[in-house]
Amino acid sequence: MNYLLAMAPQGGDAGGGSMVSTLIMFGAIFAIFYFMIIRPQQKKAKEREALLSAIKKGDKIVTSGGMHGTIAGLDDKTCLIDFGNNLKIKIDRTAIAVVVSSGKED
Repeated sequence: MNYLLAMAPQGGDAGGGSMVSTLIMFGAIFAIFYFMIIRPQQKKAKEREALLSAIKKGDKIVTSGGMHGTIAGLDDKTCLIDFGNNLKIKIDRTAIAVVVSSGKED
């Protein structure tokens, strides 16, 4: 019986130290993912939401399809875009890629 106790590992902290270092490693990996992937995406989504909520009648825009036009009317989720030559098309607000210039600058 004494022989079995002598063969048992003497350092009870050896397993706990390895667990702490593993938790620290996972925490570091999560922090890296958060600051390099998740946070920039959240910031970009907020900027896009601000862009779409700030558009107003008269703004010159470019759609995600590459068409250039001027905002002629606004609804909650759609916009009426004037593409020239009396051509007006209603599109979804999310289809607006870039606001080229504000209506007040003209």
